Amino acid sequence: MAKDDLLKPGEKAPDSGQYVIVGPRGGDAGGQERTVVQGEPLPPTPKPGQKYRITDRTKTQGRSPKRK
Repeated sequence: MAKDDLLKPGEKAPDSGQYVIVGPRGGDAGGQERTVVQGEPLPPTPKPGQKYRITDRTKTQGRSPKRK
């Protein structure tokens, strides 16, 4: 994947799904993943300079029904 696919902690997630933490140059950073909902900020990473790349987008569409 290209470097422009990387997202910084605090950026809003463009899609809901699993985001893997990658190193400063885009390499594997231990395979840690975070689940993030679309529009929510990405959480802080364990080490400075790490970023996120989406690995598995959520396959559902739309919003959940409101609970009563």
